Amino acid sequence: QEEEEIRRILFQLSGEVGKEAQEISETLQALASLDFIFARAALAGDLEATEPDLNDNGVLEFQAARHPLLKGHIVPIDVRLGDDFISLIITGPNTGGKTVTLKTVGLLTLMAQSGLHVPARTGARAAVYRQVFADIGDEQSLQQNLSTFSSHMTQIVRVMREADGHSLALLDEIGAGTDPAEGSALAKAIRGEL
Repeated sequence: QEEEEIRRILFQLSGEVGKEAQEISETLQALASLDFIFARAALAGDLEATEPDLNDNGVLEFQAARHPLLKGHIVPIDVRLGDDFISLIITGPNTGGKTVTLKTVGLLTLMAQSGLHVPARTGARAAVYRQVFADIGDEQSLQQNLSTFSSHMTQIVRVMREADGHSLALLDEIGAGTDPAEGSALAKAIRGEL
């Protein structure tokens, strides 16, 4: 009898909640939206981030930009692309920050496109791209039996096939895994196509 009474009470309460299901669902959605807004604001505060100006003409400019995952003493970067030129080649010594720069540009671009503030100086500009491609790091595939260079070339061919004037392509160490002279020629050819 006790179990039956518990079941009856739960059935009655469930029915009462069910009558208000639409309102409860709407309230839950509103709370989720508010939680998302507050989470974005908290992240912006933690990163000392600013709201970027968005554009659809391929212009990005980040001054004093910092990769959000780096901690400690960070050397900020300044990057500009799209006003006077549409390609940017970054060169320098090993451990010079080239890969981190590419990752920072890609991540900040995606953060801006997701409605997040970016860890950069006020006045940042971020382009809204239809596609963002990145071939960064050693992507050697043991399952596909590809060498580092072959894997790299597979990704570059994919980017060149799919990228258009509304895409951001981030290619790290184009000539990695091959002879420097051949890598240089390859980089020039790719630059000529993009």
